[in-house]
Amino acid sequence: MSSKPHGDSFVVKNYRLAVVGGGAVGKSTLTIQFIQSCFVTDYDPTIEDSYTKQCIIDGIASKLDILDTAGQEDFHAMKEQYMRTAEGFLLVFSVTDQNSFAETSNFYMQILRVKDREEFPIILVGNKADLESRRQVTSEEGLQLGRHLGIPYIETSAKNRMNIDAVFHELVRMIRKFQEAERTPCKQKKTQRRSNCSIF
Repeated sequence: MSSKPHGDSFVVKNYRLAVVGGGAVGKSTLTIQFIQSCFVTDYDPTIEDSYTKQCIIDGIASKLDILDTAGQEDFHAMKEQYMRTAEGFLLVFSVTDQNSFAETSNFYMQILRVKDREEFPIILVGNKADLESRRQVTSEEGLQLGRHLGIPYIETSAKNRMNIDAVFHELVRMIRKFQEAERTPCKQKKTQRRSNCSIF
């Protein structure tokens, strides 16, 4: 991806994403599956890891800087820092853990507080959808929470690579729309409504 024909420079658009949620919901396995196309089985509590991936999303060359964050509350100051710099968030819970689902609203409100916004590019992600026999959160509950928060809900499986690319690509699309709306006059922005989508 060095250059376009006729000497025009090949512009790569950069996006800063953060993967947030409670501990042990699969944030790292989801991120590594997207970056390296492999499933990591050993759980090592993450403090903070960052990854970079270049890909084409809707015909646009995109460089994704992805921050895989800690789920533990001990890292509150660090959490505030990444929330300030990220342009979009995957808010992850495990469908096998009701408590992680209950935590998502707090993460959502914290993001909006740090951003000082009423809305922001965020996708609610129900991970570990392959573990159907251990499911504690139904798809309908995920959809209802997504509708309540005004954000899309997508279920994923890091193990089966289900919707892994889709969830990152959809977040980039949301960031693009959000940034475009930010550049439009206030009157136009008031007429734009948040779009919700669900992928299973």
